[in-house]
Formats: sequence, structure tokens, C-alpha cells
Amino acid sequence: MISRRAMISFPWVWAATASVPRSARARSQYQAVTIGLSLRPDSLDPTRAPAAAIGEVVHCNIFEGLTKVLEDSQVVPCLASHWDISDDRLRYRFSVRPGVLFHDGSRLDAAVVASSLLRAQALGTANKLVETWQNMAAVRALDAQTVEITLRHADPFLTFRLGEPPAAILHPETAGQAVRHPIGTGPYRFVRRGADGEIELVRWSEFRDANAAAIPAASFHFISNPAEQIRAIHAGELDALFAAASGSLDGVMNLSDYEVLLGSSSGKGLVAINHRRPPLNDARVRRALTMAIDREAFIREVQHRYGVAIGSHFAPSESDFINLTAVNPYDPAQARSLLREAGVRAPLTLDLALPPTPYALRGGPVVVRYLRAVGVQARLVPMSWEAWMAQVFRGHFDLSLILHVEPLDYAIYARPDYYFGYDSAEFRALVVNHAISGNPREQHRLFRQIQRKLADDAASAWIFTPQIGSVTRKGLKGVPMNLPLFTHDVGAMYWV
Repeated sequence: MISRRAMISFPWVWAATASVPRSARARSQYQAVTIGLSLRPDSLDPTRAPAAAIGEVVHCNIFEGLTKVLEDSQVVPCLASHWDISDDRLRYRFSVRPGVLFHDGSRLDAAVVASSLLRAQALGTANKLVETWQNMAAVRALDAQTVEITLRHADPFLTFRLGEPPAAILHPETAGQAVRHPIGTGPYRFVRRGADGEIELVRWSEFRDANAAAIPAASFHFISNPAEQIRAIHAGELDALFAAASGSLDGVMNLSDYEVLLGSSSGKGLVAINHRRPPLNDARVRRALTMAIDREAFIREVQHRYGVAIGSHFAPSESDFINLTAVNPYDPAQARSLLREAGVRAPLTLDLALPPTPYALRGGPVVVRYLRAVGVQARLVPMSWEAWMAQVFRGHFDLSLILHVEPLDYAIYARPDYYFGYDSAEFRALVVNHAISGNPREQHRLFRQIQRKLADDAASAWIFTPQIGSVTRKGLKGVPMNLPLFTHDVGAMYWV
């Protein structure tokens, strides 16, 4: 038997701001919107590259998914008008919304959706939702408007995953050009990418809902330096600065023309550890590295207090979060003892790779200072984002200070081929058992065990979950406070 589902709510994300009815939206002298982001995407195809910066620009604007994830983590229909779920929760039937066009005039139907999902599945580890695709036993178009997905085991997060950027629906005839010139079904179409990397979008006149987007055009500019972010806001060059560097927030908090929105995120800030390299393959060494770092002091110094300490790969906003900072607490003396016990002769010299993000560039020297106090000499290696992806993400590193922003992405630790090389059969069994369990009480218990196993093994040195701060010009509404996904829906924004 099939039961109807058209909306699923995930209550663990902090409350969203109240929405304003579209009829109450007004227009003013402001027309387009100029948006600042910290990281510049190296591609515009969210289905075949891991950088979250891609989805920040294209998802919900150029591309759409079968479902859409709202600020409060509700999952609502998007390209699917509704869906039905079998009693065993292994078969999902999505009704594809009729009359949907791509920006080049191509039509969306069930065959296109099935082709897009199968393409994502075929990309393997190039697509960040690889575990979701591996769980799909079959994807087929039953008729022109119905797509059926058959799972190997039940997945309570499937409809949420289908609303994430890596599950965006691309047309098979234009998917190959999405890296440089994306063509989607969203309310905005791609115009150009400038010499400095800025990206321009314009409202698509043939979007299925003519009243869906009040903003006629948007341009995205990429500013990683906190001082330059502050300067751009003070100069009035930006209408919004999303996920601003924490150091930028205090500098703009009291401006009369702007306001600061503070919300939650699913990000996990951590020192990634390469398990393939000795002595980092010794849990005692990894625990020592974790215990060398004072999380609370790091948050005060690097995040300007905008963050919460964590001890495993779960954020406080995520399901069944437990605070495990006490498993490997700040204890330099114990850290030195563990290194001696593991046979490490001081000084242990390691490279600390830093992506070009404010938290990494500011936090790297702080981590170096903490590690030096326990006999570890960490050498800072600043990298461009392209270099980080080519080297660190392919496993060529010792340590790296990085923020994982994807929600509930604990399953990356079940992949020994993932860039940090954590390889635990016990952990993989916990992930599988959680996935196949149909008992909510059992799922809760397994989620807690998953977190504890990661903390016990010190699979990474977790430090913080950031509190997300966005700076917006007063009068720009529809901007979310909380970011369960790092996406910025221009169509939801409007001027008053």
C-alpha cells in the first residue's frame, strides 16, 4: 500500500523567521540585489563537484530539485508536486510537476528526472550524495509524469537529500555544459561570469510562477578577506553578505543602513586528520591532537564567540545531537602523555593545510600555537580553493582546518576512500544498521552510538559549529537566518 506524503518536517533546526505573504511584498527604488559570498565556486554544476560554494549560487536560483528544503528544515514539493511512499518505505513515487520548462525551452518530464538521477548515481564519489545514490536499486519513469525510486533499504532522509544541491535536476542534453553555463528550471537564468569571477543572474520571464520572484536580477561577488568584507559593506557596495566571516560581524553591527541576522547551521569546523599517514593512524595520536586544542578559547578568538563547541561530526541543530566534548577534552598534559605512550618523539612535524577562508586563515595560527604546546610543530600551508581540492581532498595532506557544511553527513566516515581515510568496520556497521532500522527508538540509539564511535576514535579533531551571521541592507526581506543548507534563494527575497 502507498501512503501520501507531500511535506516532511525536521524539528531539530532552530525556529525560522515568520514568512511574509507575497501579497504584502512591495517594490521600491531598489531593483536588483548584489550579494557577497566568502568563497568563489570553481564550477557551476552542483552535481559533480564537492564545493558547497556552488550550491550557494545556483541552487533554488538556476537549478531545482524534486523537493525543496526550507529554512526550518521542512521538506516541501518543488519539481515534484507530491510523492507517495510504500508502507515498507522502499518505494517512492514522485509526481513530476506538469508544464515545467528549462531555460532553453526543453521540457521537464519523468524521463528527464530519471535520467538526471541516474547520471548523478553514475558519477560515483564525484557526487557528494554518493551514499544516497548507492542505496537506489532502481530509478524509472512509469509514465510521462511519474518517477519511481526503489531503495535497497529505508532512508528517513531521502526527501531531504533530494532537496540538496547535488540532487539538482539537469537536462541530459545540457548537463555537460553546467560547469560553465548552467541551464536549469529555476526562477533565474545564468547571464555571465565576469573577469573577476562575479556571477550575474536575471529573472527568467517564462518561469512557471510569474509572481515567484520579485527581484529582477542578482549578482554574486566573492570576498574572502574579512577586512574587505567590512569595507564593501561600509561603502554600500553589497545588499547582502551571506555567511559573513565572524570577524566582519562586529565591524558592521551598528551600521544604520544594515542589519545582522544570526542563526544556526549544520556546519562542523574541524581539523581533518589523514589516517593513512603514520603516526596519525594511531588513535592515541589523534586524541592527543584533539586534546591539545582549547575549543572554547578557539571560538572566542577565531569565531568572535559566534559558535558552539562540538566533539563529534554532528551539529547541535541536527537529529539526536549529544555533546561529546568531554570525550577528548582540552588537556595538554594528557595530550603529551598520549604522544609519549604512542612512541612519538618530540617534536612531531606536520603540515596544516588552510583553505582560503577567514576561519582557516585566522584559526590556523591558533591551532599551531596549541599544538606547539604539546610538542607538535605544525607548518602552515595556505592554499587556494582549487589547490585544496586537488591536494587535500585527494588525500595528500597531514592536517587541514576545514568546515564541513553539509547536514547529517556522518556517512562520509563510512568511506575509507574519503580524503581523511578513516577506516572502521565497526563504524560502517553502525551506519548500515541505522539505515536499515525501521524502529525509531533503535534509530535514536544508533545515532548516539555513531557519534560516540567517531569521538572515541578521534576520527577528526572537532572544534566548533559556527553561528551563521548574514549582513543585509535594511529593506531587503525574505533572507533566512538559519541555513540547514548553504543555499541562497533569491526568489524568496524582496524589497520593502
